[in-house]
Formats: sequence, structure tokens, C-alpha cells
Amino acid sequence: MLLPELPPLPALTRAEAELIDRYLQTVDLVGRINPARDGDTYGALRAAQALVGAAAALRDALALMHRRGERDLHAATLARALRVLDGERRTGRVTLPPVPGS
Repeated sequence: MLLPELPPLPALTRAEAELIDRYLQTVDLVGRINPARDGDTYGALRAAQALVGAAAALRDALALMHRRGERDLHAATLARALRVLDGERRTGRVTLPPVPGS
């Protein structure tokens, strides 16, 4: 069985692509730390330890964009890239889960 073909990523600069990658890496780690989600303290601790490096990489990606003169975040384009990369599901792990029975 063939997997459905994903829509293509929008055209991004290298710095924008790095920003998206680092942002999703950070979101994934925060989702693993989320105390409202099932998990264990060791996994959350490991994610919290890795979060320091991921946050620094995210900062560096934004600093690079700024140095290169990329002053604006093109929200519509970046949101399309996030959707292609499963960003809605991944960012959903950061929020509170729905109340059971509602």
C-alpha cells in the first residue's frame, strides 16, 4: 500500500527551514514534558535537559535570520510548512488534553 503523497513544502530560505526544524524540535520536547499528558518523570527529565540545547538552537536560527536581513516572519508560508510537517498534531501535545466526556 502506498502512502498518500504529502503536499510540497513551500519555498523557504535555509534560515526559515532551520527555524521551522528547531521550532518543531522544541515543541516536541515541551510536549514530552507536559505534566497533563501521560508519561514518566524520567522521560520528562530527559526532555527538559534536551530543551536547553533546543532552545539555544532555536535562538540561533532566529539570530541568523536577523543577521541576514530577514526581518519579517512570513506567517502564512511558515504555517503551511508547519502543517506539511505535522505541526498541528505536534503542537497539540503542548496544550491541555480535552476533558474526558466532553
